[in-house]
Amino acid sequence: MRSRHGSLDRHLYRFVPLLLTLALNGCASLNYYGQLAKGQVSLLRAREPIAQVIADPTRDPRLREHLQRAQAARVFASAHLHLPDNQSYRLYADIKRPYVLWNVFATPEFSLEPQTHCFPIAGCVAYRGYYDQNAARGAAGLQKQAGMDVYVSGVETYSTLGWFDDPIISSMMSWGDERLATLIFHELAHQRFYVKDDTEFNESYATFVEQEGTRQWRLAQGLSPTGEDQGQQRDQFIELVLETRDRLKALYGQPLAPTVMREKKAAEFERLRAQYKQLQASQWQGDKRYDAWVYAPMNNAKLLPFGLYDRWVPAFAALFKQVDGDWPTFFQAVEKWGRLPPDERKAAMVEISR
Repeated sequence: MRSRHGSLDRHLYRFVPLLLTLALNGCASLNYYGQLAKGQVSLLRAREPIAQVIADPTRDPRLREHLQRAQAARVFASAHLHLPDNQSYRLYADIKRPYVLWNVFATPEFSLEPQTHCFPIAGCVAYRGYYDQNAARGAAGLQKQAGMDVYVSGVETYSTLGWFDDPIISSMMSWGDERLATLIFHELAHQRFYVKDDTEFNESYATFVEQEGTRQWRLAQGLSPTGEDQGQQRDQFIELVLETRDRLKALYGQPLAPTVMREKKAAEFERLRAQYKQLQASQWQGDKRYDAWVYAPMNNAKLLPFGLYDRWVPAFAALFKQVDGDWPTFFQAVEKWGRLPPDERKAAMVEISR
């Protein structure tokens, strides 16, 4: 088998020992990992060099222009942010669907602890991914029947942590130029460094690289360092959600009857909506960018991505400042944190955040 930019044979052998190992865990595991392998191979087959797309006059002009601007950000990522210089995000894949996969998050009804899933390569994470939306919905339905809080989230892209040359995917092409650039920075950060079994560390680290990388990318284009309003609104919204998480965590630690706990849990979500509405009116001039998320059904699992992606961003920001904004030194320090035992790593991040 060949993709449009080279042989797949050197990649596919990686799935063989993985699937043989998982077969020992039973049919359910084999079926799940089988769909992961099938989905990843399908994505690999769809890839083509972006340079070819840009040079092809028969392709959509808007696509070609968007990809050309994305390549400028890709060059910046390696040349200025010291992120991996490989073929990732120099390839394009048209998958002909809105999301590349769907993640299923789950928590107990009265807990913010995620149900974790462990994988041979990536370690343990707080979600399970499915390339088919119906399969994701089916898995979510089973979790709900078991009494869990469940949230299904469409994912436009993901990182294979350097195992493959990750493409820019058609599911990302509705994004503006800056959002596409931030995604490239975020996912290449995962390729640069990744710690098994610590989702909060990995995602907070990549989110910081994304944010600081975007700030520097804007400066390089002669723009203001940040989209001031959007950045401030994002931070305020995240703070609002994390405060709700903290209140819920305190609530779930109380010895209350289930009926009382459910009432108080629902009240906290209504409090979140009220605070959001007040923030819109007082500081955002009525901006409604988060309305769809806020006014849709709410549960514990829906809050999980916020804690996972943002919890330690201030620690990484403090570390970056400590090394005077030098990217190679920053990455060395991040790797040093990553080699620490989990408790010591967390203590180091708490200390630098003070």
